[in-house]
Parts: sequence; structure tokens; C-alpha cells
Amino acid sequence: MRNALVIFRREFASYFNSPIAYIFIIVFLLLTGLLFMLNFFLVGQADMRGFFGALPLLLTFFIPAISMRLWAEDRRQGTFELLMTLPMRPHEVMAGKYLAALAFFGVTLVGTLPIPIMLNALGNPDNGTLVTGYLGTLLMGALYLSVGIFTSGLMRDQISAFILGVMACLIMWLLGQTFVAAVFDGWIDGFGRLLQQYLGMTSHFEPMLRGVVALGDLVYFLALTSLFLALNALWLEGRKY
Repeated sequence: MRNALVIFRREFASYFNSPIAYIFIIVFLLLTGLLFMLNFFLVGQADMRGFFGALPLLLTFFIPAISMRLWAEDRRQGTFELLMTLPMRPHEVMAGKYLAALAFFGVTLVGTLPIPIMLNALGNPDNGTLVTGYLGTLLMGALYLSVGIFTSGLMRDQISAFILGVMACLIMWLLGQTFVAAVFDGWIDGFGRLLQQYLGMTSHFEPMLRGVVALGDLVYFLALTSLFLALNALWLEGRKY
């Protein structure tokens, strides 16, 4: 655990040693703030359902931008081999990098907290749904980041890692859409619903927007996140030897 914390501190600090992190946070907050304000003034409801509803697609592009550098940058700079020779296990290095990316995403989400604060000042929103909405967003970000760190390890440059990460996250989002499930069901009866239930992300995220936190949805996010992290750990073990 101590080794993972060492990597965590190094990686987390590196995000703020370049202007890219600040640009990412500013652009993300501007876009999400705009989405909320449009929904707030057009619909006139003191809730964040429209805000959270737009995040699954928005994060398919923003999360790979966070994760694309996790391994690809080390491989480009030639520091990957150095990391693998450190007196720590590969999965500890991976855990430190992943937790640093997740913490950075968490910091970005904290920047959106003025929205629920404003809603409580102006009206009487359902704070339970706000909490579950943020929980679902954090779980979705954790899943997307696990996909992103895995795809980053497969590529030697950040642009390729970003593109592959976007494609992988976009597929997970699409598989959760009802119209995509209907298309697959038209080919093979029940196949689309099967993909939607076990691989599609949206169908597990949307119940949380209504304040429903089901055990099956939690298992989905935690299981798939663990799967991609395990795949990344296996990849690292193969690269080390």
C-alpha cells in the first residue's frame, strides 16, 4: 500500500504541474454549467437530472483525456521500463496511477458543487437524488478510468490512447441505449437486452438519477471496473517479464 501511495502522490502532483489539468477543469465546468443553466431556465425545475443525464456521453470524451497519459506517456518518454524495475509490484504502480486519476476526477466534480448549493438556496430540491446522482457519476468515472488506463497501456502515444479510450467508452454507452438494444434484438431475439443488462452502462446509471441505488447496479460498476484493472495488471506482468 505504501508503494502505491508513493506513485499516487507523484502522479497526482503531475496533473497540476502542467496547464492541461487546469484547462480540462475549466472546460469541463463551463460545459456542465452551461448544460445545467440551459435546463434550469428552459424547464424551470430545481433539480440536476438534466445535468447528470448529459454526463455519460460527455465523459466518454473527458475521461479518456485524463487517462490517455497514464501509461502511454511513460512509454513515449522511455520511463516505463524504469517504473517496472522499481522495488514494487506492477499492480502497486497501476493502483497509484489509477487512484491519482480518480482523485483528479473527484476534484473536478467538487467544482460542480456550487450548483446543488445554489439549488438549495433557491428552492427545495430532492437532495437524495442529488447524492445518488453524484454517486453514480463517480462510479461511472471510475469505470471509464479503468477502461482508459487499460487502453493507455496498449498504445505508445497519447492520441492513440485517447481515441481507443473514447471508442471503448462510447461502445459501453451505446450498449446501454434502448434503441441499440432493439437493433440487436431484431437480429437475435434477446441479445440486445442481454448486452444492455451486462455491458451497457447507461441502464445502470439512470436509476441513480431517480434516487434508486440497486445492488445489481453497484455490482455492475464495481465488477467491470475490477475486470479492466485486473486486465491492466495482467498486461503489466507480461510486460515486466
